[in-house]
Amino acid sequence: MATVSASPLLVEDAAGVRTLALNRPERRNALSLALLQELTATLAETAADTSVHAVIVRGEGSGFCAGHDLAEMNGCSLPSARELFDTCSAMMMAIHRLPQPVIAQVHGIATAAGCQLVAACDLAIASEDARFATSGIRYGLFCSTPMVEVSRAIGRKRALEMLLTGDMIDAPTAADWGLVNRVVPRDRLDAETRELAARISGFSSHALAVGKTAFYEQLDRALPAAYEHASEVMAANSVAPDGREGIEAFVGKRAPEWRGRES
Repeated sequence: MATVSASPLLVEDAAGVRTLALNRPERRNALSLALLQELTATLAETAADTSVHAVIVRGEGSGFCAGHDLAEMNGCSLPSARELFDTCSAMMMAIHRLPQPVIAQVHGIATAAGCQLVAACDLAIASEDARFATSGIRYGLFCSTPMVEVSRAIGRKRALEMLLTGDMIDAPTAADWGLVNRVVPRDRLDAETRELAARISGFSSHALAVGKTAFYEQLDRALPAAYEHASEVMAANSVAPDGREGIEAFVGKRAPEWRGRES
């Protein structure tokens, strides 16, 4: 896929890893309707591309993402506001439904819908300068849609503190609360994120897709139903071509040769 500099989204493929770079640095990568639509379309294309084994989401310029573009929203009608937030919600759900794992690479600020985007990604690595907030309350806008992802990532009390105050939390706090996986020096952020993506992309893409889907499907089920679902997924996984290959390779003390999602 070619990279187009004029686009609000830059796409780069390398060694089975697709990087999606939010490219509105002059607006701190605010999520305009056009950017959300392009993200959604690119995620749909990525889902069907078996050559992509992992995805990185990052921001150009001084920060990750400042949330929705309030300048674009200024004076908007109710139908326009509905279109914007429905499109944003659909994009976040597309991340969850994507068969490939998605890693947020966060530097600078991740506020409001930008914080939502971090929480929606499967994994997140932050630089030491990263800061996070659900800051809508400061502008008369309770962060109701960011609340969906953030509350699931860090729990009720911590999410409500962020939502009700709009206060920033620093990167170590975000890691402690579970919003990001770990914090690294700024000059190591890109390398650490790519190393994690490379490790993941070396595994069976079939197993990764099966496992990611099952993870989200079991989360909100009662314990017996979660086990019932996971047992069926595990059984089917074990007799799929990549499952059989992995077991045979382990028994035979050799490296596995994955067929991937097409299996």
